[in-house]
Amino acid sequence: MPIKNRIAELAPDITEWRQDIHAHPELMFDTERTGNFVADKLREFGCDEVVTGIATNGVVGIIKGNSDTASRVIGLRADMDALPIVEETGVDYASTNPGVMHACGHDGHTAMLLGAARYLAETRNFDGSVAVIFQPAEEGGGGGRVMCEEGIMDRFGIQEVYGMHNWPGQPVGKFAIRPGPFFAAADQFDIEVLGRGGHAAKPDETIDSAVVAAQLITALQTVASRNADPVEQIVLSVTSIQSSSDAYNVIPDRVILKGTIRTLTSDMRALGEKRLKEICAGIASTFGATINVNFMLGYPPMVNHEQETQFAIDAAKRVSGDCDHAPLVMGGEDFAYMLEARPGAYVLVGNGDSASVHHPKYNFNDEAIPAGCSWYIEMTESRLAMPA
Repeated sequence: MPIKNRIAELAPDITEWRQDIHAHPELMFDTERTGNFVADKLREFGCDEVVTGIATNGVVGIIKGNSDTASRVIGLRADMDALPIVEETGVDYASTNPGVMHACGHDGHTAMLLGAARYLAETRNFDGSVAVIFQPAEEGGGGGRVMCEEGIMDRFGIQEVYGMHNWPGQPVGKFAIRPGPFFAAADQFDIEVLGRGGHAAKPDETIDSAVVAAQLITALQTVASRNADPVEQIVLSVTSIQSSSDAYNVIPDRVILKGTIRTLTSDMRALGEKRLKEICAGIASTFGATINVNFMLGYPPMVNHEQETQFAIDAAKRVSGDCDHAPLVMGGEDFAYMLEARPGAYVLVGNGDSASVHHPKYNFNDEAIPAGCSWYIEMTESRLAMPA
């Protein structure tokens, strides 16, 4: 199935929806306007059921096919939330919410799934039902986990689930995917280094928390270089250093470090946490300091299911003629929770030569809309094929 003529006809409308959502970005679970916009559209399209208020402002629409002999249900998911970034795109539909922007393309994901929903509600050329899932709080809030905890898979009888993300650098409308581990677990840590402060001219009377923190930062880099199997992936980054003093002549008594550990398997995830805590304990003992560690589990690794990945590849090839093998991504993605709950797959669609996601100059490429919509449609019509 190449791009449907009907989707090409709808592209201006879908683009208008996308740009409206872009102009009104919302954070985390506070996607009330976006959720209402989505729900109103789904009702306008004639969805058989529209359920709001899931995970605060999430929405699920149910579209039944012309035949329901198989009673099969697949889920298609898009995320709705934005990021706390000051927009620098200069577009005439730029954010009207200061300090908040759609810097990851969730506006495009939502619009593409809405376009697919409109088409599917018009044609209903499938056997079973499709649940279109619009999720809040992907950017750190774990909205996918909350929607699963609130029972969307069982409530709507979802048996397989599929998602999509735009990808800068990939040719516009071209797809990429990989089976197995795809996106990384995204865990975080806070480390409090407590020493004994004093005058900078008398370091012998102190336990210098700045020196302890420096030693700790260096030692933590050995987790990847000396503890992990070289063929495994693990990234440990200290991303913030804060001292209790900003004076030139004071040795601080307290330093706070923040950072993240990214892994693709449960074994590497466990190793990262274990070595982080062991190294902190060792450095504390060496220097006579106290080091407190708060390790926070984030999103788990996102793992594509083998068979469902092949279904997604086949659909992508029918839409655009080919499907590339995607690289491993050390960023996190909370679609991981849905793939833990049900078999499914996550695919990338090209955003062309754009700024990277999470950059103030990023903008979703509206030229990707026909391909993205068509992939959602093809996944539905192929996985819920009408009986012969």
